[in-house]
Amino acid sequence: MSARLVSSLNLRPSTRTKLQKAGFQTVKDLQETTPIELSKEIGISNNEALNILQQIKKNKIRSISASEALQQERKLCPISTSCEAMDQMLGGRGVPIGKITEFCGAPGMGKTQLGMQLCVNVQIPQNLSGPEGEAIFIDTEGSFIAQRAAEIARATITNLSESSVTECDPSMNFEEHPRVKLVVIDSIAFHFRQQFDDMALRTRLLNGLAQDLNKFAQSYELAVVLFNQMTTKFIISGRYNLKDQAALVPALGESWGHQCTNRIVLYWRNEIRCAQLVKSPSLQETTVHYQINSNGVRDYQADSLNGKRRWEELYDI
Repeated sequence: MSARLVSSLNLRPSTRTKLQKAGFQTVKDLQETTPIELSKEIGISNNEALNILQQIKKNKIRSISASEALQQERKLCPISTSCEAMDQMLGGRGVPIGKITEFCGAPGMGKTQLGMQLCVNVQIPQNLSGPEGEAIFIDTEGSFIAQRAAEIARATITNLSESSVTECDPSMNFEEHPRVKLVVIDSIAFHFRQQFDDMALRTRLLNGLAQDLNKFAQSYELAVVLFNQMTTKFIISGRYNLKDQAALVPALGESWGHQCTNRIVLYWRNEIRCAQLVKSPSLQETTVHYQINSNGVRDYQADSLNGKRRWEELYDI
């Protein structure tokens, strides 16, 4: 970055010329200069000088080795889903910090309750292998039920008293709210599936949102969890559409599918809830079973299969 030429900065031609005439050839020449000194030396306003220096600071890139990156990632404490099989599928310890994880599924798969479980688990103390952080739950559909969240929290506290203690060294660097380690959006698709005649505009908005969320997750070392709906896609397999087939696929289109680091699809198979990791840059595609009972998200138990429980009907999941 220091060797970058001043002529490559996004400035007016006259300003670039003034900088070069004053002897500022590279960005490095400007790094120790104050706005007042710069304004006097090349004859521009203080605001113009400040904008130049802010642009340099904004575009400054810090390089680190692969070993340093690995060490930093290992220090981050993932957020458990309370389902060991799902945690293993996601790398061994749960939803990763610094990345975007998307869960897609039809209504009734327990997406909202999974979000509640993560919001509870992110508050687990460090001496109990938790991040000891806070969560922000953005409810776009009005499906968050405080009573259900309280039930999951009470069950988690009871379960922790029986858990073993392992070491975890999370990093807390979020500037304004250093304890926030999780942002949940339930669901990301709700506001983008209706009243969008301009699909190009929708794509641009989604791409911009994904970039902001990814930068947010990395800069402040927190997990971003998105819940997405499913939609029907028709597959034309024969002439005159005589053999069309339909399949359920995640909403928001194929381009959105490339925006998240990890994508998990939730679905039913023989009345058993399944979670399939379908996209990840570093993890193998895997399918695991899970269940949701009165305590929250848990590992699947064969003897628990008996259709919908009364409490499921109560919360209409």
